[in-house]
Amino acid sequence: MPEVRVRSNESFEHALRRFINTCKREGVIADMKSHRHFEKPSEKKKRKAKAARRRMMKKSSRDRLPTTERAGA
Repeated sequence: MPEVRVRSNESFEHALRRFINTCKREGVIADMKSHRHFEKPSEKKKRKAKAARRRMMKKSSRDRLPTTERAGA
């Protein structure tokens, strides 16, 4: 469970922003969204395969770019 201690002279909004960023970094929000509805095992398998294909396409398109164009990204 993420924990954020409020520093002296720190506004509530700033502490809340740090807490939300900590939750995102630890994957709490993504986990909560994934457990919002039941996902059948076949749907989960399809989603993971689609994400893997997307990663591979992204990696292969990056490999085709010249190194000068990649340096800015």
